[in-house]
Formats: sequence, C-alpha cells, structure tokens
Amino acid sequence: MYGNIISSVFLPLILVGTSLGIISQISDKIQINKLSKFFKSSVVWALGIVLTIFVGVLSLEGTLTSSVDGITIKTTKAVVTSAIPVVGKILGETVDAVLGCSNILKNALGFVGIFVVLAICIMPIIKLAIMSVSFNLAAALSEPIADKKIVSVLGQMGDTFKVLLGMVCTISVMLIIGLTLVIKITNSGMMYR
Repeated sequence: MYGNIISSVFLPLILVGTSLGIISQISDKIQINKLSKFFKSSVVWALGIVLTIFVGVLSLEGTLTSSVDGITIKTTKAVVTSAIPVVGKILGETVDAVLGCSNILKNALGFVGIFVVLAICIMPIIKLAIMSVSFNLAAALSEPIADKKIVSVLGQMGDTFKVLLGMVCTISVMLIIGLTLVIKITNSGMMYR
C-alpha cells in the first residue's frame, strides 16, 4: 500500500516539480521556481510521515500478532495432547520440537532474505547517488563557463535525483523493516508457547 502511494502520488509530484523548475529556469517570463520547491519539499515531508506511520502500524501489528501466535501454539499443543489417545502426550512434545526446528529454519531464511533485499536495493541506490553527484558536479564545474540557466537546470536535476534517492531508500527501509518484523513476530510467538 505504501509503495503504491509513493509510486502513484509522490513520483508524479516530483516529476511535475522538476518540470516546473526546469521551465522556470529556462524561461524569463514564467517564474514558478517556488512552486517547484514546494512540490519537492512536500514530497520529502510526506515520505517522512509515511515511513513513521508504516513503522508505527507494523509495530502495533507485531505486538498483537505475537500474542495471538503464542496462544495458538499453546492451544494446538493442548489439543494434540488431549485429543489423541495413547500417543497424544508424545505428539504434543513433538509439536514443540517441530516448532523449534521451524523457528531455526525461519531465522536462517530471514537472515538470507534480508541480505537478498539489500542486494536488490543497493544497485538502484548507488545509481541514483551517482546521478545526483554527477549533476551537481556538472553544475559546479560548468558554472564559470556556462550560462546561468544551464547551471540552474543541472542543479535542479541533481536535487531531483537526491529526492528520488530518498524515495528509493525509504522503500528499501520499509521492505527491510517489514521483513525483520515478520521474523520478530514469529520469534515472539515461539517465545509465548
């Protein structure tokens, strides 16, 4: 849901803000640079708010889900122990062992999953950081020899890539937090058994 908000609302706002900034820098008659800066600063603030809400909601869900998981595990163990004659107690203890083994397997897969997510996210982050630095460096190097409008447009593009970098980092952090919280939820459920 949050990723859809970022891609369908914030990304178009950034593109519109960049277009307005470029138009403002190129044209002498149309000056809408303040509107462009407003769009960009609004997106930065909204990204912070979305990330805060995301972490808050997931933390609440994690706390509630771990309690429910613990109760479910205790109930399953009690039902297996009492419902199956003769070998019910042995199977009840086996449920404990199976859940413990699945917890170890889940932790290992979760650890690998976090590294896979980092490996997927790191390349776009590096590319956007290089683009931002390249445009800002081009603006700085061309300032003594180029027209002021060209330098302003290059700086505008560098700022746009900086905001896009923030968006990608926000989505990456949300993905890692979500994965980590899923791992924590299942660990807490095992703790309550």
